[in-house]
Amino acid sequence: MAPTIETNKENVDKMSKLYIDNQQSPAHKTPKKSLVENKNIANIADKPKVVTDEAASEKNAAKAFDPQIEPLLRENPRRFVIFPIEYHDIWKMYKKAEASFWTAEEVDLSKDTNDWEKLKPDEKHFISHVLAFFAASDGIVNENLVERFSQEVQVTEARCFYGFQIAIENIHSEMYSLLIDTYIKDPKERDFLFNAVETMDCVKQKADWALNWIASKDATFGERIVAFAAVEGIFFSGSFASIFWLKKRGLMPGLTFSNELISREMASAEDA
Repeated sequence: MAPTIETNKENVDKMSKLYIDNQQSPAHKTPKKSLVENKNIANIADKPKVVTDEAASEKNAAKAFDPQIEPLLRENPRRFVIFPIEYHDIWKMYKKAEASFWTAEEVDLSKDTNDWEKLKPDEKHFISHVLAFFAASDGIVNENLVERFSQEVQVTEARCFYGFQIAIENIHSEMYSLLIDTYIKDPKERDFLFNAVETMDCVKQKADWALNWIASKDATFGERIVAFAAVEGIFFSGSFASIFWLKKRGLMPGLTFSNELISREMASAEDA
């Protein structure tokens, strides 16, 4: 029997109803977002990324420490070979330092012991503390040269100077340690002076100040140069003057001679 028009119409109506019911079931419904929710989504999309303080600090430090700004720090693939000389003024300073080389064994301390015994207790205290500061400080200067400057500087002539300065600072430190060892007979007092960075507050404060500049990741190369010019030009100057005071009195020729040698070399290092 052929389907009638009415039968076809009924089938179409049934199929339409099933489709509508299916679309309206919970499984197929997509919840509408409120205007507030839509606004929040838009705000999140438009909101700029938050930069942490640490990231900002690193970015600023990278800008501040740009090797392309300071000629001494520019990448130099020829730094392993000395010639041809490009920075003649630095090379002259290096050769001048090289020509003035000396060792601690060359300083005669045989007459110093008698003069040391002539000093008043306050004078002995003062001079021994000055020597303790010197003995520790030269090691800190070397720490900066080895850990920072020698690794950062790419100019061959400057690297030669720093390399020689490291050797000279070792001699200075040896000389001061030898002076303490010669003058101070009490083992406890001697140990106290050799460990001045830990045992003497005035030395510790200066050492901490210098070490903070060595460790700084934010300070530029130029700022750290100035900081160590202050260490060698200000911290050391007053102490050098106190030794010259002994020379004026004609006392302790070994100490005063070594002081002349060291102060002269420190002045050359500051100029460099």
